Amino acid sequence: MMRRFPKPIADFANLFVTMQIKRHTADYDPFANIAKSIVMNDIWLVSQAIEDFAGAATKDRRAFCVYVLLKERT
Repeated sequence: MMRRFPKPIADFANLFVTMQIKRHTADYDPFANIAKSIVMNDIWLVSQAIEDFAGAATKDRRAFCVYVLLKERT
């Protein structure tokens, strides 16, 4: 379904999932050791993804929000 959205929105969604997994690892894995350089790079990636998302057409951002909020029906 994500391929129906423009690249900036799909990239934002994919990065969101990746960052959520990393956050869970950092919060709940007592053996996780994350280098500051990796965190700084992730912050930069997220900042870029947010900027790109904000630059997408309003109709596409709204459609994405509706997609995230509503359950898909078959």
